[in-house]
Amino acid sequence: MKRSNPRNIENIVKKLALDIGPRPIGKPEKLGQTRKFITASFEDIGMKVSLQPVIYKGLEYHNVIAGPHEDPLARRRQDILVVGAHYDTVSTTPGADDNASGIAALLEIARILARFSLKNVVYAAFCMEEPPVFRTKKMGSYRYAKYLSQIGQGLKGMICLEMVGYFTDRPGSQKYPFPLMNRIYPDKGNFIAMVGNLKSRNFTFEFKELFQKHTTVPVESLNAPAIMIGIDFSDHWAFQKLGYQALMVTDTAFYRNPNYHRPSDTPATLDYKKAALVVDGLAGAILDICNRSSPCAI
Repeated sequence: MKRSNPRNIENIVKKLALDIGPRPIGKPEKLGQTRKFITASFEDIGMKVSLQPVIYKGLEYHNVIAGPHEDPLARRRQDILVVGAHYDTVSTTPGADDNASGIAALLEIARILARFSLKNVVYAAFCMEEPPVFRTKKMGSYRYAKYLSQIGQGLKGMICLEMVGYFTDRPGSQKYPFPLMNRIYPDKGNFIAMVGNLKSRNFTFEFKELFQKHTTVPVESLNAPAIMIGIDFSDHWAFQKLGYQALMVTDTAFYRNPNYHRPSDTPATLDYKKAALVVDGLAGAILDICNRSSPCAI
């Protein structure tokens, strides 16, 4: 299988964070530029793209839904695997890590796996995740998850890519919601995390096991209720709300990255070699799931 290219990831992050810049809900023209870039990137690797309209305060935004060969919004007879990331930011940041890194990983995974024609893997770039719609039914991911529920589409699971580019070996750089957690988990922010709710525990464990086979990046996992602050702080929240298994892949955001939601969240702060190793693990795990069972017809 092809390996991820750190330069590809860096170029995508720079395109979103530098060329386009902040992409908040209050700047629909910036979100439109981002949508067009993501759409073209999927089409360049042979993906079929559908735009799902999302209306907010009278304006139309779009989720970008992609997959091989057929309408990605069409119902499949078999369970699908959704891999998704949001492409908006808050107004105060260019959003290199949050979440240009997630979109870059999404596009790079799609590029690596394109030749396998995994018909029941769907790639989703969500238009709105940040405040003021954060953790509400107005999120782009909630609209898509609700659509899947309404058409009766079964899911093997949803993989949310939320900030996957910031790593550091500095002792004490990794923080946690509760003090005693630092006795169980590493104190250096040099790992990737996979987190979800209790219902998603088996899916998280399976995916973590497969991920570890394909990369050298350390991985930690946690499934817990919402009292664990941050455990549901992204698009996987929407899928969990609708009863689907879902997990978030993350560098732990504000528990590690001091640039979170700040102007300093720039491309120069990210580790693209580490991010590429994360993508290797994700792509390999997705392919393994497809080979292990029947959710992704090859």
